[in-house]
Amino acid sequence: MPEKQTLKRARKARRQGKSPSTQAGEFVREEIHHVREGKHGARSTAQAIAIGLNKARRAGVKLGTPKRGSARTRASARSASRLAGKKPSRRRSQAMRRKLEHARHDTASPSALSRFAKKTAKRRGRTDLSRAARKAVRTRRRRA
Repeated sequence: MPEKQTLKRARKARRQGKSPSTQAGEFVREEIHHVREGKHGARSTAQAIAIGLNKARRAGVKLGTPKRGSARTRASARSASRLAGKKPSRRRSQAMRRKLEHARHDTASPSALSRFAKKTAKRRGRTDLSRAARKAVRTRRRRA
């Protein structure tokens, strides 16, 4: 279950008309903090991010299913979206927590996140990056 502060920040982002990925970012941020403070671990940086995105979907953020990814990942995303607003299964939560308690905590370190971001950006390619840059120019706030 996400923390109240996280839900509050995500709702605020939705009210301000921000994109679903921005709203979901709050849940990913929370998850990174959980791994860092030792609440549980993650086998990889991607897993920590995936847990956060899953939490966002279950909280009702309108994230679509990933375009890339395995059939299992897409099915999991659809399932999480379907379960939006429902209370998570206590048994499932406890099982996942027990499993993740033994996982590593350095997967959410600043250097690990930096490595992951660079690797992902490299995979996206030039066209995608320039499109994102053009959108940023269009949608950025003007200085007063």
